[in-house]
Amino acid sequence: MDLSARLNLITGNNGLGKSFLLDVAWWALTRTWAREMVVPRPGLVAEITYKYTKKTKPSYSFTSKYEADRVRWTVKASRPPIPGLILYAQVDGGFSVWDPMRNYWTEDAPDRPNAFLFTPDQVWKGNEHCKGVIEDWLLWQAGNDRKFKLLTQVLDTLSPSANEKIVPGEPREITIKDKGPTPTLRMPYGEDVPLNHASSGMRRIIALAYLLTWAWHRHEEAAKLRREEPAREIVFLIDEIEGHLHPQWQRRVVPSLLRVMDVLTGKHRTKTQLIAATHSPLVLASVEPLFDAKQDSWFDLDLEQRNVILRKREYCRRGEIDNWLTSPAFDLKEPRGSVEAEEAIQAALALVRQGAPDKADIDRVNRLLQSVLGDTDRFWVRWTSFRDTHNERAGTKK
Repeated sequence: MDLSARLNLITGNNGLGKSFLLDVAWWALTRTWAREMVVPRPGLVAEITYKYTKKTKPSYSFTSKYEADRVRWTVKASRPPIPGLILYAQVDGGFSVWDPMRNYWTEDAPDRPNAFLFTPDQVWKGNEHCKGVIEDWLLWQAGNDRKFKLLTQVLDTLSPSANEKIVPGEPREITIKDKGPTPTLRMPYGEDVPLNHASSGMRRIIALAYLLTWAWHRHEEAAKLRREEPAREIVFLIDEIEGHLHPQWQRRVVPSLLRVMDVLTGKHRTKTQLIAATHSPLVLASVEPLFDAKQDSWFDLDLEQRNVILRKREYCRRGEIDNWLTSPAFDLKEPRGSVEAEEAIQAALALVRQGAPDKADIDRVNRLLQSVLGDTDRFWVRWTSFRDTHNERAGTKK
């Protein structure tokens, strides 16, 4: 898998390995596992070969082997390389951060955490490394400091549309049992809604915006303390990038994430490599105006004869979403919402390809189409022309 420098999209059916590729990429870059360690089946000789650029030249490369007796993957016996700031947003709402300023292992600092790993609950309520969305939001907003201004910018950039901006509201107490106020969002209809009452889509984007802001701010502060420059490279892994998002939002999320990294890093001109898995044709279509084969790639996983095959597909503009549904990314035979409609159209097309179909077969398929297709479905134009022509011929012969 030869990843491009800016944007990498991964498609494929459930269970073929999209999350697996992201997990292994995180491990190759950080020497840690964000979730469960990948373990090959018993008796299999398994290797992971990887190569990437790092802070200093030349590039780093290594082939890691799985040692079943020690339940581990081997690492090179030398000081770890520094690939940049590594971020990983999991589909369940968990988040992982590897910061070269705070996680890089050295002999004089062996107690540094290997990485910052947050469960979905810890993203909101915090852990030993981070206060979490609720508490930090309140502190940042009360102080009106740079972090809150940056968070507000990130939320604005990640908003679903120009008419539906994600804007912080005024904190308020929700019940008489509250220990204090709760952050709110000012909704397009004018109400301030508590964060914990926000929709799943809103919550995922809020968590994403917070962790991006938190990770970059802490990285910058650590760089100042160490009198070093912030990372010039960020690798951002994100699983099911469209998770919980309305179709309108799905069309904007990838372009927004590419812009938001510029908002975060600002004057440092840090380069970001985005590697995202998706099930959404809208996500694939949304990057048509910006996709550049020199710095972007689309990878697709397919199951063929019980083997999973990874291909780098040629990306081209397909226009209507229907064309993406029938592309190699999603492999639908017909861009229809129901399986029954797809099967009916396939039966109709089989008759069209016949030289002289029976009238009884035409009538049967016509009834099938009427039971599953809407009156305005565009397939009716082709079908009625075929049906009427053959019915006229049948009547003439009779």
